[in-house]
Amino acid sequence: MARRKEKVCLCISIPIICIIIIIIICITHFNVECDGLYKNGAVAADSETCSKIGRDILQLGGSAVDGAIATLLCTSIIHPQSMGIGGGCIFTIQDQSGKVRVINARETVPKAFKTDLLATCPATVQSLKGAHWIGVPGDIRGYERAHKLYGRLPWASLFQPTIKMAREGIPVSYVLSQFLPFLRNEKPESPLRQLFQNKQGELLKEGDIVRFEKLADTLEIIAQHGADALYTGDLAKDLVSDIQSAGGTISLEDLRSFRASELGAWEVALGEYDMYFPPPPAGGATLSFILNTMLGFNLNSASLEGDEKVLTFHRYIETCKFANGLKKFIKDPNFASQTEAVEIIQKHFADKVRAKISPDHTYDASYYNVTPYLDSHGTTHVSVLAEDGMAVSVTSTINYIFGSRIFSPKTGILLNNELVDFCGRTDQIHAGEQPPSSMSPMILHSSSQKHTVVIGASGGSMITTGMALTLMNFLWFGKTLKDSIDAPVVYVDSKNVPNFEPLFDKIVKESLNKMGHRGSSNSTVFYNVVNAVSKENSCIEAVSDSRKHGKAAGY
Repeated sequence: MARRKEKVCLCISIPIICIIIIIIICITHFNVECDGLYKNGAVAADSETCSKIGRDILQLGGSAVDGAIATLLCTSIIHPQSMGIGGGCIFTIQDQSGKVRVINARETVPKAFKTDLLATCPATVQSLKGAHWIGVPGDIRGYERAHKLYGRLPWASLFQPTIKMAREGIPVSYVLSQFLPFLRNEKPESPLRQLFQNKQGELLKEGDIVRFEKLADTLEIIAQHGADALYTGDLAKDLVSDIQSAGGTISLEDLRSFRASELGAWEVALGEYDMYFPPPPAGGATLSFILNTMLGFNLNSASLEGDEKVLTFHRYIETCKFANGLKKFIKDPNFASQTEAVEIIQKHFADKVRAKISPDHTYDASYYNVTPYLDSHGTTHVSVLAEDGMAVSVTSTINYIFGSRIFSPKTGILLNNELVDFCGRTDQIHAGEQPPSSMSPMILHSSSQKHTVVIGASGGSMITTGMALTLMNFLWFGKTLKDSIDAPVVYVDSKNVPNFEPLFDKIVKESLNKMGHRGSSNSTVFYNVVNAVSKENSCIEAVSDSRKHGKAAGY
């Protein structure tokens, strides 16, 4: 009888023990501690104000796309020198199922462009303003397409935070204050100069209040009536009138015919990760080539120690020189063959180039087959990861600082100078063509590591440098996301001259100099700004680059 009771007790206890174990597993799985991190969603933008606006949209039930659009609109007035609705953008979007799509709303060549435009390409970045460089703006069409496909909150609600700030005025940020002196030589009657000067005619300083009242009116109309208001309505007429008065050629037909395209992302395996990025004319193919080439050197945390660190950066500089020679193949697929661009992202191509990199010396320019072009800067990037797993990596730009310097007084829109990006890259351009770009909004995912990285950068030609070194630091060298972004970089410019960020390792720099990597004697301004969100298991980390005084937000 006693044995029977023991058996009964044992039979009862086994299911109870199993239930307890299951409960413990569930508690462990669903209550992972994320000290200092987020558990639901996050936004990394160029300013804390805009990151918080994007986060708030997520908390209101908005999708990652909703959060990204609201964040970009905010950035257009916090950092108007970098982006705005007078520019263009490219989205890389991963939906809840893991499918990745690209929305391309990069600017295009107007139908009546100057036939001798490329003959007027300047040799330096000092003379890149003017209405003849303006591409047909695509930003709002890009937002519209993304929202129709992936948005949840009403379109108008995404505009309200920025409209309110634009009307009431905002303090000039430290970053914007550093660029306002660029406008010192603008004529006093210049609409752009008038926007950023006080009643005494002096340029605003950090902390001064700037109001974007006419832009607020424009955003209000777009919020109420949709993107068509800017591309076919009275706003379109006002914008074209101002552009043509400034000497530009954009017409109502150019605006009316602009379309944002939706297409599949290019996918490349990078070790344990699948890397997704936009096809040309975006710059992801070049970035992919650099990472593929460096991957073959079997890098790890020891690669940044002693002599290995010198060798690692030597190999990186050499790889970037080859990448510069490949940029001429990054062209609009509607107007050029993609055979070379597709080849660039292949493993065997990276293997072939890697074999040409010497371990102890460098070569002259012809070895890398480099085509000189102008280095660009500016732009903004936003990375968003939502609670449901949707991720958005989006880069937006007006190209150079303050774009073309053409400001539309009737609409409050600052116009891009995107057509400059053709300079040094091609011999002819076509109406409707999109210029080549370094923009590389990217999403990486590893099923085995249960890890997603949403990443992108601003800084024109420095986008590639910022992203490549950040990903190498984060994925291969064992650095935290913040340390990976903060780490000083070496940027190889269009003339294949290495430029070292001020805090770059001096001993390594001297060793590289002895190997033939003689850095620029000019004082280079580093515009590489990386914003990223990383989710590993159920913990989310978000980092905005301190170079632009940004700060991420999440919950």
